[in-house]
Amino acid sequence: MKKALIDVLFASDQRKEVLLLLQEEPKETENLLTSLKTTRNELLPQIKLLEKHHLVSHYEDTYELTAIGKVIVDEIVPLLEKIDVLDTDIDYWGTRKLDFIPPHLFKSLLELKECQIINPYTQSIYARPLEIYGTDDKFQETSKNCNNFYAVSAFFHPNFINMFTEMLHGKVKINVIVTANVVDIIRNQYQAEYIEIIKSKLFNLFVYPKKIDFVSFAYNEYYLLMRLLTNEGNYDYKYILSSNQSTLEWGKELFGYYLKDSVPVARI
Repeated sequence: MKKALIDVLFASDQRKEVLLLLQEEPKETENLLTSLKTTRNELLPQIKLLEKHHLVSHYEDTYELTAIGKVIVDEIVPLLEKIDVLDTDIDYWGTRKLDFIPPHLFKSLLELKECQIINPYTQSIYARPLEIYGTDDKFQETSKNCNNFYAVSAFFHPNFINMFTEMLHGKVKINVIVTANVVDIIRNQYQAEYIEIIKSKLFNLFVYPKKIDFVSFAYNEYYLLMRLLTNEGNYDYKYILSSNQSTLEWGKELFGYYLKDSVPVARI
């Protein structure tokens, strides 16, 4: 009796890898053996099963996807890519609030490839963990030397003053969206410091009039950094860091989504 097709596709990593390799182009047995780092005795039974289910065909010693195989592999590749993203840390993704993401971007959320889930093990959001605010932080260092910096933040950190000042000295164009609460903190506690920053033609501050249901996200030409709330609305100091190009494009779209409803802040 034949296996269910879903089992053929997903119950064996080796069968799955064969299909993905053949999606690129037909391959000889030796090429498959080399790519999969396996033996002929281990591989051939798996290929025969794929042939039995009309997913793979062969002529002489070359294997290729059938018409059915091509249709199925083209459909499962996006799913596998999404699974790879979640496999980075399924406990992290499964315990985060994600409803701040607009529907059209939520569908592409899992384009956040090659993400690192980083836990700085700090006891306070204001403790300036090196991974976020320290001089050794890759994100902050690249932000000082990039052309453009974009951020959306629902919280205020005093170190933003030094960070923005350094970036402006480096001629970085800064675009920041914050909540009304953050603007109030700046006006009531750090007005003198921000008066000089906001005078710069390179600095653009916007206020988002609605609730922002995440901590912050920011990106430059090199990295995207995002800090999310837990499902209970708490912050546990973990954050996402990625340098993948598709992730940066996703961040650009998310920033644009919040920018369209934001209002420029001309004076502090």
